[in-house]
Amino acid sequence: PICPECEMKNWEEIKNKKYKKLFDVPKEVYSKSYFLRNVREYYTRFGKLSEKQVEAFKKTVEKLKNN
Repeated sequence: PICPECEMKNWEEIKNKKYKKLFDVPKEVYSKSYFLRNVREYYTRFGKLSEKQVEAFKKTVEKLKNN
């Protein structure tokens, strides 16, 4: 297992404008959610996300920002 801070340090810059906007989330929100970090890591590996992944990511971000 990798601590959230260590995991986020290794993230590469997102160049795709659509995904750059999607992943523009405060690090505090990422540190609260393994799911968000996992989706970001998936994008880094494969370069794309399904619409369901994007929807779930957005919903989770909103929930965490409101709590």
